[in-house]
Amino acid sequence: MREVRISLIGYGVVGHGVVDVISRKRKMLRGLGLDLKIVSITDHTGTLVNEDGISGESVLSHKTLHEVANSEMSAKETIRSVNSELVVEVTPTNIVHGQPGLGHMEEALSNGKHVVTSNKGPLVVAYDKLKRLADDNGVMLKFEATVGGTMPLINLIERTLVGNTILGIRGIFNGTCNYILTRMAEEQYPFSRALAEAQELGYAEADPTYDIEGVDTAAKIVILANAIFNMNVKYNDVQVRGITEITPESLALAKKHGYVIKLIGEVPALTVRPMLVPIRSPLAVGSTLNAAAIYTDLSGTITVTGLGAGGLETAAAILSDIVSIYRTKRVDAIF
Repeated sequence: MREVRISLIGYGVVGHGVVDVISRKRKMLRGLGLDLKIVSITDHTGTLVNEDGISGESVLSHKTLHEVANSEMSAKETIRSVNSELVVEVTPTNIVHGQPGLGHMEEALSNGKHVVTSNKGPLVVAYDKLKRLADDNGVMLKFEATVGGTMPLINLIERTLVGNTILGIRGIFNGTCNYILTRMAEEQYPFSRALAEAQELGYAEADPTYDIEGVDTAAKIVILANAIFNMNVKYNDVQVRGITEITPESLALAKKHGYVIKLIGEVPALTVRPMLVPIRSPLAVGSTLNAAAIYTDLSGTITVTGLGAGGLETAAAILSDIVSIYRTKRVDAIF
């Protein structure tokens, strides 16, 4: 049985999801030969450390760590000091400077610890630097959860489609926008009403700018461009247009001619824009779903669909990355 000691940095919705999923799946994971132990959790209120492993029951009822923290160590101090081999970084995204997540990831990789993250900002700002740090220190940087939520996109390309040349990727990468456009098309809602409904249901933030202006999708396109196509691009290299100018009338006209309108991100084209999608296309998914078409030279077009957001859903992608690290290491050891 391989014991994997984890430091969790960030304890918001996704952090709670990580604790919950690891607690729920403990028996299944042990069947894979892995004993995952979260030995520290850090948020803005403090750090909780337990070398024997933190139980989900002891923390999941707490919104923050304020009442249960037993250390004042900062995130970087925790990464340096706690006996862990893997850091899960799930602090809020900032695509301008990448902090504080960028500093956390640099600290972990420099100290020879694997990093698994849902945080887009550091990868948008400094993917090449982080990848070099991981390679130089013999550890892995995994980030499936940054791009497609529950869609197995990056791992699918790197593992299952190995040997294929990836010609392009086109898809819906933002569940909030997809929900808004779906409701506008189904109910003839104006944009403002569909957005308000998305906010009431928790699908959109109080400030939805990143979603509706296409910023979130563009960040994901940058990550795919750099990780899959080795393009070394930045956010400003992407042409971005959001969905705020879409009207119920334009959606109705599209439907009349056999189309839906979706916010589509494309790489290596580096564009994010509303596009006409045939109603019968695999990309014409509704509600908060994401979908992506992967164009290859050998396998044709592979289309994947999955939920784009949510604490448990994002945590599921993080768990997949954690397991893949140790499966990869086991295969490498054979050869």
